[in-house]
Amino acid sequence: MRAVALYGTIGSLILAALGTSPAGGTIAPPDPRGVAEAQGVAAAAARAASAGIDFGPCPEVENLPSSVTCGTVTVPLDYRRPDGGTISLTVSKADATGGSTEHQGALVHNPGGPGGSSMDFPLYTEAPEWRSTARAYDFIGYAPRGVGRSAPLSCQDPEEFTKAPVNVPVHPTEAQKPALRQQAEKYARGCAEKTGPSLRHYTSLNNARDLDVIRAALGEQRLTYLGSSYGTYLGALYAELFPRHVRRMVLDSPVDPDPRKIWYRDNLLQSLAFEGRWEDWRVWVARHDATYRLGRTPEEVQRSYTEARRRLEREPAGGTVGSAQLHAAFLETGYYDGAWAERAAALSAYLRRDDPDPLVSLAAPRPQDATAAENSNAVYTAVECNDAAWPRDWRVWDRDNTMLAGVAPFETWDNAWMNLPCAHWPAPRQRPLDVRTSPGELPPVLILAAQRDAATPYAGALSLHARLYGSSLVTERKAGTHGIAGGENACVNRHLETYLLRGTVPGPGAVCEPHDEPRPEAVKPAAPDASRETPPKSAPTASPEAAPQE
Repeated sequence: MRAVALYGTIGSLILAALGTSPAGGTIAPPDPRGVAEAQGVAAAAARAASAGIDFGPCPEVENLPSSVTCGTVTVPLDYRRPDGGTISLTVSKADATGGSTEHQGALVHNPGGPGGSSMDFPLYTEAPEWRSTARAYDFIGYAPRGVGRSAPLSCQDPEEFTKAPVNVPVHPTEAQKPALRQQAEKYARGCAEKTGPSLRHYTSLNNARDLDVIRAALGEQRLTYLGSSYGTYLGALYAELFPRHVRRMVLDSPVDPDPRKIWYRDNLLQSLAFEGRWEDWRVWVARHDATYRLGRTPEEVQRSYTEARRRLEREPAGGTVGSAQLHAAFLETGYYDGAWAERAAALSAYLRRDDPDPLVSLAAPRPQDATAAENSNAVYTAVECNDAAWPRDWRVWDRDNTMLAGVAPFETWDNAWMNLPCAHWPAPRQRPLDVRTSPGELPPVLILAAQRDAATPYAGALSLHARLYGSSLVTERKAGTHGIAGGENACVNRHLETYLLRGTVPGPGAVCEPHDEPRPEAVKPAAPDASRETPPKSAPTASPEAAPQE
């Protein structure tokens, strides 16, 4: 039976039980819409509007062509004290390619995470799917607070963060759990020690406030915004805090903004959804057994994958790929079906030809990426831990994840260990906003979602659609790619382009047929140092960053 059964009776019973999980932790401030913060944003935005952005050549570290310019925007560290400490956010720009009569202003993109940067978003002005939109808009990317050169956060030594090989069990034993819990506590302590008192100011609410300051610095009276993945939550908060500042807003692959789910329950729901998407990949591999020889049924493909995990635990591939590195590489099959063929080929080469090179190429950490990977994870952790209360009691985590792993083992415990630092978080927690807009507050918002998205399950799109009055939901049915704006579906792209260029939406919504499944690729050797892209699970690179689909 397909894993879609998880969303039926069994899944409903489990989620009902998990829904009773208590959360804990100090909550502050009592009013996230506080008057002091609002006044701070207004003051900072006024200063930014006066200063503008001095765009010029991008620093070499950004690795951007001369057609892209860069600048900085100054924002308060603490919006309750706008005249106190400040931080600088890096911003990138590609000018609109059309004439002055076509120009509609700036299109600002946030790619998700938390911890993702869109500094390379201006590169997509030349992508075929974006050329018409690029004639009308300046494409604006930026690194949110904590990311890249924008007051970067760190929680541990990057070499320690990316050390390999590492083995992490799918079903940890009682003997294994204490060491993993200690690692999470140590990581949370490292975040506090490296950042100090300013750690508490790295939140989604402050990210939304920063976005309004960037809008003002760009000289825009109202914001035109594209948010992907976590960027949709940021956009929803912006719409709630600054509804009159919204011009057009595209929210692609939405997070469920229900304050009762931010972020503990949203992560449990994500783990459940990944099981269904992992099944989709195994069904596809089984269908192409003549190419990959990994099994003629999803169950046989799972046994092949489990065999690879066990081999790597005994003898890491290339000395660097253990079961944790394998999992990180194959987790990407849940994000993007564009990754299916390459992963299947690498697994087949390893198991059927004793050739580990393609697998090492995909999964081994690269030393040159260590600092960026550690920074991204630090921002992810800080923002999610600061945003809301998380359970402090280990017994809650243990109960919920043990129960969930019984039917959704692929990602459950990996996700739990990643988020467990929030159980030990030293900074005060925010109270999440209850995002809800009334008639007339917002212009129409365009929401894009794939029906089998694992990273942001489709129920979240329905929730967001219901909360943003007058929004329009475009659904790619029977598909699961995470981030569909500017991707492979021409129907989705038509709705996106029509909205950005004309401001019109397809009524309350529309349905697009799925894009074509990937074709199998013959198994072929790959050098260990071959180019690869394996973004961390916490900061998926959503379209248009993945327009050549990851």
